[in-house]
Parts: sequence; C-alpha cells; structure tokens
Amino acid sequence: MEPILIIRPEIALDDFLPIFLSSSFVLLFGLFYVAIYTLVKMERLKKVYMPFAYIFWALQTYCMYFVADKIQSNDFTIKALMVTMVCYLILPHLYYYLNIRSEQRYEQ
Repeated sequence: MEPILIIRPEIALDDFLPIFLSSSFVLLFGLFYVAIYTLVKMERLKKVYMPFAYIFWALQTYCMYFVADKIQSNDFTIKALMVTMVCYLILPHLYYYLNIRSEQRYEQ
C-alpha cells in the first residue's frame, strides 16, 4: 500500500513575511476585539469604545482572508474560515446575553 501524498503549492519566499505578519495580526486583532468587548460589557470602558472592538474584528477577518488567499487555500477552506469569523463575532454576544438572562432569572 502506497502512502497518500497531498501536494500543496509552495509558498513563495517573497510571501513569507506578509503571511507571517498577517497571521500574527489575526491573533492580536482577535485579542483586542475580545478585550475591548469584554471591558465594555463589564462597564470598565465606556460604550463609546465598542465600535473599536468591531473595527478590530473586521481587521482580523481581513487578515484571515489575506492569509488564506496567500497560502492558496481552496474555496471551501476560505468559506469555512469566514464562517468561523462570523461565529467569532456572534459568540461573545450570545455569552453575555445568556449571562444576563441567568442573572435575571436567579435574582427573581
């Protein structure tokens, strides 16, 4: 039985630095999105700062798409990554909604 080989296109040497930086920015922008969102929900920051959280999410999504495009991912993988990014936008909202609802329920 012969081993199955998956042949992926090689990454051009000129693309290594942009891919590395964009991958790092995905992590940093995701951190800033969640940090600002959480601090606003905890009322440690004013609600005026909430749009900055969404700007960081948009930047993170763009960097994720850029990386997927540069490493020549197929269409399905790019779509799966974009669905993941939309979930990353929605899940903190769901968490805080459920948290507030549970607090209201137990206060009664």
